[in-house]
Amino acid sequence: MKLTHYLPLVVLGLGTLSACNKGDHPTASDPGKSSMTTGVEYNTEKGMSVANFKRPPEGPGLVFIEGGRTVLGSQEEDVTMTHDNIERTVTIASFYMDEAEVANIHWLEYLHFIKQDSTEEAYKAALPDTMVWARDLSFNDPYVTYYLRYPGFRYFPVVGVNWLQANDYCTWRTAKVNENLATKGSSDKGSKKTKKSKKGDAPADGAAEGGAGVAGALGDGKSSTSLENGNSLPNYRLPTEAEWEYAAQALIGTQEIGNENQEEKRIYPWDGRTTRNPYGKKMGQFLANFKRGRGDYAGIAGSLNDGAMITEYVYAYPPNDYGLYNMAGNVNEWVQDVYRPLSYQDVEDLNPYRRNGVLDPASGYDKSPVGGKGGYQSLIDDNVRVYKGGSWRDVAYWLSPGTRRFLAQDSATATIGFRCAMINAGSNK
Repeated sequence: MKLTHYLPLVVLGLGTLSACNKGDHPTASDPGKSSMTTGVEYNTEKGMSVANFKRPPEGPGLVFIEGGRTVLGSQEEDVTMTHDNIERTVTIASFYMDEAEVANIHWLEYLHFIKQDSTEEAYKAALPDTMVWARDLSFNDPYVTYYLRYPGFRYFPVVGVNWLQANDYCTWRTAKVNENLATKGSSDKGSKKTKKSKKGDAPADGAAEGGAGVAGALGDGKSSTSLENGNSLPNYRLPTEAEWEYAAQALIGTQEIGNENQEEKRIYPWDGRTTRNPYGKKMGQFLANFKRGRGDYAGIAGSLNDGAMITEYVYAYPPNDYGLYNMAGNVNEWVQDVYRPLSYQDVEDLNPYRRNGVLDPASGYDKSPVGGKGGYQSLIDDNVRVYKGGSWRDVAYWLSPGTRRFLAQDSATATIGFRCAMINAGSNK
């Protein structure tokens, strides 16, 4: 067979390739009308359904945290001799985090909807333990009654919430935020139709518009929310320990543009080696709510410094360079990770995270009663979770982002709260 017999096929093939190369490359928001690998048209009887996609709005209350390389680990002298957070280089992917701690008013809203939409048992399970304020040798009794519900404490951080309750709140918040976006979407779409009908267009069909869901808000045109449509926000969740520590460091504020070296470090979420503001009219003022020394929670009357005998307004004190408030002091914060003393050497160096049942099993820790087998009794098992950040009742040592402690996941105190985080879906920036 002569070579010329193949020429039409070759020319046809070149023509096809040429057609494919015309125009811009497909993107997530503009995938084109047909597949670049099979040529089959999307959204046809035989083709795959590909919804229009527009990046969803940022979740309420969240701040964008640009990820990158950093050195995690304790920047303070290890006075507790735990050696459980040795410095190491890791990379953290970009994510979102609440700009402030979850406050009492937010938890009361949660209780409001749980009481409406769920069982009495679920409502009772969601109640914070207000008795965390009660002390045998201290008169904190009024906080037991007033701290959660009195309006003056609305924007103080919720406490008495254990790790399990914080996780449940994240799940509820995800559903409620997406439900609200869906409602807004159908309302907005309906209002646009109403405006058009005044100009002589056909009136909107309320029944048809009612199921628009998040699609209306995002311009999707679909009638339901789903992962494939991309018309709902990702899950709210507790941040990982690495994410929390990275966000608290906020070293983005020390970085020069175009400089690949991290030449400055921080002991706290702000510049300098002290806990006081070194600049301007507020020079000398403390930058966080913590215990200054034995018996000294706020300073002296007439010249109060951090000013908070217990917790404080969640937007008190200057934010760090990511725009996050109270990443040191006020309340400690729950993170996702189960506690292990050697997590720093076990976890991976990209998005490190310690989960249950991977390496270092709980069975290796002496939990036997009455002093244990070797005179020790470990508190470590798969039900203890890390908390970070220091609180109104902690000394300055615990304000350093690299310090870490742990508590049983079903326990609560007056010094631990939390904030939520969210993945930055579909982007590396």
